[in-house]
Amino acid sequence: MSDLPRIHLPATRPVLPPQPSADGPALNAAQADAASHGDLPLLIVAGAGSGKTRTLIYRVANLIGRGVAPHRILLLTFTRRSAQDMLSRCERLVGSASQQVQGGTFHGIAHRLLRRFGPSAGLPSDFTILDQSDAGDLMGLSRSSLGYGDLKNAPRGVPRFPRAETLLSIYSRHVNTEQPIADVLSEQWPHFLSWAGDIERCCADYVKRKSERNLLDYDDLLLSWALLLEQAPPIAEQMRALYDHVLVDEYQDTNPLQSRILRGLCTNGRITVVGDDAQSIYAFRGATIRNILDFPQQFPGTRIVTLEQNYRSIAPILETTNTLISRSTERYSKRLWTEREGGDAPWLVTVRDESAQTAFVVDRLLELHEQGTPLREIAVLFRAGYLSADLEIELANRRIPYEKWGGLKFLEAAHIKDMLAFLRILENPRDEVSWYRLLRLLPGVGDATARSAIELLSLHNWEAMAIGAVRAPARARPGLQAIGALFDGMRRVERADTPHSPAESIRLSRQLYDPILHATYDDAPPRLADLDQLEIIAAGYADRTSFLAALALEPPANTQDLAVGSTDEDDALILSTVHSAKGKEWDVVFVIHASDGVFPMARAAVDDAQIEEERRLLYVAMTRARNELMVTYPLHSYATRTGADFAYTQMSRFLDHGVRRTMQRVTLGDQHEPPALPGPREGAVIEPVVDLRALLRGRFGSPPV
Repeated sequence: MSDLPRIHLPATRPVLPPQPSADGPALNAAQADAASHGDLPLLIVAGAGSGKTRTLIYRVANLIGRGVAPHRILLLTFTRRSAQDMLSRCERLVGSASQQVQGGTFHGIAHRLLRRFGPSAGLPSDFTILDQSDAGDLMGLSRSSLGYGDLKNAPRGVPRFPRAETLLSIYSRHVNTEQPIADVLSEQWPHFLSWAGDIERCCADYVKRKSERNLLDYDDLLLSWALLLEQAPPIAEQMRALYDHVLVDEYQDTNPLQSRILRGLCTNGRITVVGDDAQSIYAFRGATIRNILDFPQQFPGTRIVTLEQNYRSIAPILETTNTLISRSTERYSKRLWTEREGGDAPWLVTVRDESAQTAFVVDRLLELHEQGTPLREIAVLFRAGYLSADLEIELANRRIPYEKWGGLKFLEAAHIKDMLAFLRILENPRDEVSWYRLLRLLPGVGDATARSAIELLSLHNWEAMAIGAVRAPARARPGLQAIGALFDGMRRVERADTPHSPAESIRLSRQLYDPILHATYDDAPPRLADLDQLEIIAAGYADRTSFLAALALEPPANTQDLAVGSTDEDDALILSTVHSAKGKEWDVVFVIHASDGVFPMARAAVDDAQIEEERRLLYVAMTRARNELMVTYPLHSYATRTGADFAYTQMSRFLDHGVRRTMQRVTLGDQHEPPALPGPREGAVIEPVVDLRALLRGRFGSPPV
């Protein structure tokens, strides 16, 4: 059954729902005001649980109702699923016209535009997207080729040179935050500051290798989009001409590069952003709260509409969370309210130690479950993954089913990456990273042989059969000949007929790979089952390019996410870090380890900006609760996770006297509580328009030519 009523839109009047719908009540005054706003820049400051998604959907519907062509509306979100969900709900409002609305992630839209406009800027349209792990491998090649491969090469008194994965993180943060390498190191990796110049050399070589091999990483997608908007006026005008209105969800989570793209794209001022400064918690990914705070200055004439009616939490929970966030030093003023009166004030539970905390959480959640609350409507939230270890042991002992969010990413599974390497080489024979990965899987092929084979391929225009001529140990020759024959045979068929489908490409590649998998991994059967499922998923894509792009831009979270149409409805408790819980809600929420050193983390305590983000993180945790909220504080903790050194802890400084007055105090055990730390005071051959690859290389001192 549809969750939104079908609304027949007049051509010129704004869309306002005339009656309540299955999606909730009619739009409130603030939501309706935002939905019917005109063409000037609009900032919707949407408090937690205030119906921001519904407001954004009705804004899209309103624009279509006013006569804006749906295909000229761009909706940017942080996950592809979010965009699809929004557009699906919009379709139920206005009909099939909304199917033409352009929606997706920043990276997904960038990918689409670069395929279209890249050739006009010297970027071949058949570029390959590197995922995180492959990008790390390519950075490792740069690191080794420049002589930094030996971890023992640091002079006396100087820290070792960073590993490839760290180099990639440094480079990524440099691109997304637009900070110089030295500043990035100073803030995040100060122990590597003495290597700043050498790190820049590695980054420059990494960029050069990508350019030579027609590769782009995630960051290149956004950076290339920004560069075209800024330095290729003919292309920029064509991009801007595609869209009359741009709408952005979760604006508080954008980074400086994404803000830069929007400033270059929305010169007409027809931009709507939705977000909550109080939920800006992703600085570690490069996001900055400055984007939402400075939006009115970046887009003159901005109108601000604040959504303050909360549809999630009961009034006592809002009283606590409003008081907590009111201590922020810089924010948009808002005080959330609700019509959901009644219910208990949040509990602030003081316990003796972690063991007592675990006992309380388990006993209380079982009590709630016996009273009728499903386990899936109960969540235990924590600042970092290791903090749930004691709780997980007890849940296992008590046979209480639980699901912990996080873990191994799907594309980090080695066997999946191996198979995708086959497909990447078929798409882009110059993909050195994928060649290196597959060659190292072959019996008898070590690092030197793999590098020699890649050099030989490069000399012979990446023709696969050339690999059989490489000088290699006798044990390695059968495998080298087999992989060369596989790729050569598949390419011959494709040149004579049509390209293999993604599923067929996997099936043919597995003739070589499955025996390797059996020989490489002890747990071959479940890995083979994963490949079976990957083949099924691939069958849903028309070609390899779209399949590889989809996995690179929006990878499944883990191998279990490949299961299609799962009907598993087992009831299970949710354990989650706060970051993973953002955007979710439950009937009952426990927030554990509400101590200084956890909220805020000890490493954040010396920086005011980090302190403020830690406060927002606790706010996000507490605003996930609909009906009941319990915050636990252990008086004692282990000084180390592995030792028996006991230490007193301080209650989180964010739970100051004013916040505690809105909560019920519950003390378990006969222990003396140390005083809380004082808190703050209350309150075709185309002549390129520009050479995009040269622009990317030029960031490290090589000027465009």
